Amino acid sequence: MQRPLIAVLITSAFLTLNAQAADLIQVYQQALANDATYASARSSLTAGQERITQGRSGLLPNIAASGSNTRNSGDNTGYLGGVPLPKSDVDSHSNSYTVQLSQPLFNWANWQTYQQSKLAQATAEATFAQAQQDLITRVAQAYFDVLTAQDNLTSTQAQKVATTEQLASAKRNFEVGTQTITDTHEAQAAYDLVVAQEFAAINDLDNKRTALQVIIGQAPGELAPLRTGVTISAPSPAAVEPWVSSAENQNYAVVAAKLNVEIAKREIERNRANHLPTANLIASTTHQTTTGQQRANNNAIGVSWNVPIFSGFAVTSKVRETIALEDKARNDLEATKRAASQNARSAYLGMNSGLAQVKALEAAEVSSKSSLDSNKLGYQVGVRINIDVLNAQKLLYSTQKDLAKARYDTIMNGLRLKSAAGSLKEEDLAPINALLAH
Repeated sequence: MQRPLIAVLITSAFLTLNAQAADLIQVYQQALANDATYASARSSLTAGQERITQGRSGLLPNIAASGSNTRNSGDNTGYLGGVPLPKSDVDSHSNSYTVQLSQPLFNWANWQTYQQSKLAQATAEATFAQAQQDLITRVAQAYFDVLTAQDNLTSTQAQKVATTEQLASAKRNFEVGTQTITDTHEAQAAYDLVVAQEFAAINDLDNKRTALQVIIGQAPGELAPLRTGVTISAPSPAAVEPWVSSAENQNYAVVAAKLNVEIAKREIERNRANHLPTANLIASTTHQTTTGQQRANNNAIGVSWNVPIFSGFAVTSKVRETIALEDKARNDLEATKRAASQNARSAYLGMNSGLAQVKALEAAEVSSKSSLDSNKLGYQVGVRINIDVLNAQKLLYSTQKDLAKARYDTIMNGLRLKSAAGSLKEEDLAPINALLAH
């Protein structure tokens, strides 16, 4: 009665662990809440969204109030013909305030600053969109890195079990005289090697889990693996040119670089505006009260203007500097477009190559299983030796690891392709998440 109960408890615990395994979307949601790099980008966006308000302020009225409240006290002593005059006390009080309004009527530099502020806010939004895409690819890469490390450890441990069995079999056969000591030594060497590989795999898994922890802000739990025999969709459209074209025009880094060129052009105009006159509407009201309740009120309205004549060649030099910086921005844009194009092309080719590799490795896995079965049978009847079985097992485990890694890489290339084209969204994780064993 106890054994069935224990079996049920073990099965329930296993199912509970699987039910609690986090999938890719759940891990991404954790990253959204806890990733420091993404939080920094979000704060930068919030700061950038204030640029238009700041730029527009140079075109709006400026109202200021100033005033003073002064009390004087003392005495006056004088002489007339060497004779001192009577001392007189001085006690006065003055209270005044002025309210002034200044409205720019013509200020080309301030207008260019306002136009720059709109471009700067758009740049902040493009940069944040790029940060969102980067978070998706970083989370997915870290997630599949953990799965890859788990696959390596599982494969290594399975190989360790197999080599342990082969070592025990080789020792038994040597004792009864059916095999030589060479078979035992070969099995022992294979066992020692796989033990060392197991330690390395454990350490690699710890490192990969730590890398994921940096992104999600907490130690990751069990992760849902890929289902067996999943089918990965090919890129659509199935030609590289549309992806490259999209990368050169819609990639968020390219968009930000284009905006930086426009900002640089506006900066040239803003500095050239320092040669132009400015005009402001000025309106003020002043009220003053002095000792004896004497009051004075004054209201004024008019236009003030300023015409720059010479500033020591500073304006001319600044214009030349900004022209050079615009040329730099254009070169940066070209470099960014080329990088985006290269990334899109590389991801597209990598995805297609990965799909072909997955198909080939699936066939190789079937062949490796058949080879292992044949070698085991040959070993039992004496036509194969121990090392043949070990090599067949190693080949199968290696093929299975390569197949899983090829699937992960193909999925990641699909995400990188969309990121390079500027079309990667959170919704793109759903089809990948559907490939996981929940």
